[in-house]
Amino acid sequence: MEEHFTQVLKKNYQEFKKGLPVFSASYQTWYSEALPLIKILLPLRYNDFIRLYEKPKVRKEITKENYVIEDYLSDTVVTTGFDKKVVAGPDAAIPAFEQQFHIVGAILNTLESSLLDIRREIQAELLDAELEKAALLAKGKLYRPAGIVAGIVLEKHLEHVCERRQLKISRKTIADMNEALKKYEVIGFPEYRHIGLLAELYQLCVQNKKREPEQNEVADLINGADKMIKTIF
Repeated sequence: MEEHFTQVLKKNYQEFKKGLPVFSASYQTWYSEALPLIKILLPLRYNDFIRLYEKPKVRKEITKENYVIEDYLSDTVVTTGFDKKVVAGPDAAIPAFEQQFHIVGAILNTLESSLLDIRREIQAELLDAELEKAALLAKGKLYRPAGIVAGIVLEKHLEHVCERRQLKISRKTIADMNEALKKYEVIGFPEYRHIGLLAELYQLCVQNKKREPEQNEVADLINGADKMIKTIF
């Protein structure tokens, strides 16, 4: 590595080395912070994480396979024979730390996935509540307001789906988002056609002042929006 820095990169290796953290000084803080995190968020790997650090209470001999991080921190080196050939030394701790590092990484991935599930669940509950309001408005024969609320619910959900999937959309209308979802194969033709019909009903409620939306049209819009928020993610 020093040769690569000095001859290939033409940089000062010693200066670079000074900027690196000292493992023996930094590890204990990292371990102390990681341990309770694993206990709470990934309890099935808690004992594994500790076992990679602590010296076994019963160990007949130290080998590369059972060398742990605590051995490294105590400068343990095992040699054999007249020529003092190293059987297990500091480099044997690298696999143990790599496993610990990956365990923490798994927590971060799990946490991100859990937060996404929580966000999705909360959003679904909020949209369900809005659809219940739309149903109440329709029950009171306020069909136009009921259709507008249902259309907004559908619009919000499709916008969230497009954002989560990082789809490029020109405008955040139901029609434009429907085109994007079909283009990127998030939905098939039946869903695409259904959303198109729902968009037309929404526009009827919002813009068409020549006639009032009918009860069955608003019911289709409410039921359709409810189906979309439960089947398209």
